[in-house]
Amino acid sequence: MTHDWTTTPRPRLACLDMAGTTVGDDGLVERAASAALAGQGLDPGTAGHAAALDVVRRTMGQSKITVFREIFDGREEAAVAANAAFESAFTEFVAVGEVTALPGTEQALAELREAGLAVVLTTGFARSTQDAILDALGWRDLIDLALVPGEALRGRPFPDLILHAALRLSIDDVRSIVVAGDSVNDIGSGVRAGAAVVAGVLGGAHDADALAAAGATHLIGSVAELPGLLRQE
Repeated sequence: MTHDWTTTPRPRLACLDMAGTTVGDDGLVERAASAALAGQGLDPGTAGHAAALDVVRRTMGQSKITVFREIFDGREEAAVAANAAFESAFTEFVAVGEVTALPGTEQALAELREAGLAVVLTTGFARSTQDAILDALGWRDLIDLALVPGEALRGRPFPDLILHAALRLSIDDVRSIVVAGDSVNDIGSGVRAGAAVVAGVLGGAHDADALAAAGATHLIGSVAELPGLLRQE
């Protein structure tokens, strides 16, 4: 008997962004970026600093080293130094308790797993920063996997993080993947990965129009709404 490939399989994998989606941002990414830029001579109040922050806002969700390479236009030494300063600044925010879970996130993670989905957190941060966030929030037992760019994986908007998660967790159909994120790059990676549900989370990096234009299949007010959305679907 031939398999009916027109039937969408049940969701089995949820790939969720961190800053702005599951983890509160409150301007922390921009503050860390601002400090990193100042360290490379782009001081606050200058046109160069403002232009660089525009790039940071536009590229939210992307690997941070990729963002700094764009800002410094191929000056690898400056990009690497800025990236290191950014990660150091953000890790300090974590250490002093400025990074918190967004309301309803932990309940949502639990509900997704209770419904039979594996939960993966993805980010544009470095591994050390992601680890610091996970440890500070005590989320190790709430997720199945955490992935970052590098380690032979390209960051968003490429689909590598999502597809790697699917391979690691033995997901055999990309249509059973659910993606949620607050930036156009999160949405782009979900679309490129072939996920059946690519939910744009409002209130973060990019607005509803931008998320919809990037290909979001749904728009939700917060990641806390994701389990309910999947039950409706």
